[in-house]
This record gives sequence, C-alpha cells and structure tokens, in this order.
Amino acid sequence: MNKSIIILSAVLFIGLLSASAQNTKVGHVNSNDLLELMPEREKAAKDVQAFAQQLEGQLKTMSVEYENKLKEYQSQQALMTDPVRQLKVQEITDLEGRIQQFQQTAQESLAKKENEILKPIIDKAKKAINDVAKEKGYDYILDTGLGMVLYASDSEDILPLVKKKLGL
Repeated sequence: MNKSIIILSAVLFIGLLSASAQNTKVGHVNSNDLLELMPEREKAAKDVQAFAQQLEGQLKTMSVEYENKLKEYQSQQALMTDPVRQLKVQEITDLEGRIQQFQQTAQESLAKKENEILKPIIDKAKKAINDVAKEKGYDYILDTGLGMVLYASDSEDILPLVKKKLGL
C-alpha cells in the first residue's frame, strides 16, 4: 500500500511540474544592445575615457621623468663616484617601482570608476526589464547578450518593450 501511495504521489508531482512548465512564459533581451541604445551610455563612455586619459597623462609624466633620469645617469656614469652612482641607481630603481605600482593601481582605479559610472545605467535597465517582465507576465527573462542562451525560439524578445518603457 505504501509503495502505491509513493508511486501515485510521484506521478501527480511529475504531472504538476509538467503542467506548470507549460504555463511558464519566457522572454529574452540582449542587454548589450539595450545598454548601447541608452543615451546615458555615451556620456558614461566619455567620462570613463576622460578618467583613463588623466591616468595616462600621469603615467606619461612619470615615464618621462624615468627616461630623463636614466639618460642623465648613462651620460654621466663615468664621471660619478661610487656613492653617487649607487644613489642614482637607487633613485632610478625606486622610480621604476613607483611606475609599476602606479600602473597596477591605475588599472584598478579605472575598473572601479567604470563600474561606478555604469551602475546607475545598468540599474535603470534592470528596473525597466523587471517592470516589463512583471507587466507582461513573464516568468523568466534570459539575457542573450551574455551568451547564456543556447536555444531561444520559444521565447519572446522584449527589447522593443523595454525600449518603449525607457522612452528610447
């Protein structure tokens, strides 16, 4: 008797799962395309580019200083006493280390700044996608921009709806 109850329960459970799966509404959107359409994206890209150029300018200044110290050392090396030569080598080595450290922190700063600038745009897009999904009764929205979908013929692209929601 217990076996038949377990089998009957399993059959009912599987039936309920398949029935609910048939009622699932799935849509998709390419988040990359959506972000490219948003007018805020252009200003964000310019802001990130300006910050990157500022960092590049600082790095270039440090590099010019390094090259000048190196040329000066190479041209006057023969005239220097050992203590002065050692001091100059140490200065050049320290500057190399500062340049390498700056490059590393500059990359980190640039990534942080880019995330900081893009976050409000991404949040706005997510909110619009969520609003459309709720309004249109979607159970799932897949992001084809991230390459996460292998097959999407039964889903509906909601990019036009999201564009409308954002006034694009």
